[in-house]
Amino acid sequence: MEISQLLKGVLDLAVLAVLRDDDGYGYDVLRRLRVAGLDEVGDASVYGTLRRLYKAGLLTSYVVPSEEGPHRKYYSLNEPGRERLAESARTWRSFASTMDSLVKEAA
Repeated sequence: MEISQLLKGVLDLAVLAVLRDDDGYGYDVLRRLRVAGLDEVGDASVYGTLRRLYKAGLLTSYVVPSEEGPHRKYYSLNEPGRERLAESARTWRSFASTMDSLVKEAA
C-alpha cells in the first residue's frame, strides 16, 4: 500500500494537529509533518491543504515580516478548526481501531 494514497485521506487532520499548539507558515508546517514521520508528504499538498483549510474557515492567517527573505504567512487554528480537529481525531481513532483489528487477523 502506498503511503501517498493514505496521506490524501488524512492530510487535513495531520495539518490541523500540527497547528494545534503552535502557529506555522507553509514550510514550517511541512517540516513539522516530516519530523513527525510523514516523510512522503509533498510541498504542494501541504500548501494546497493550508489554503483550503483557510478558505473553509478552519484557520486564520497573518503575515510576519522576515529579514531573511519574503514575508511569511502564518496560519493558526481557530475555534472551528479546533472543533474539526477534535471531530476528525475521533473519527480517525475509530477507523484506525477497526483497521487494526482487521489487520491483526490477517497477519
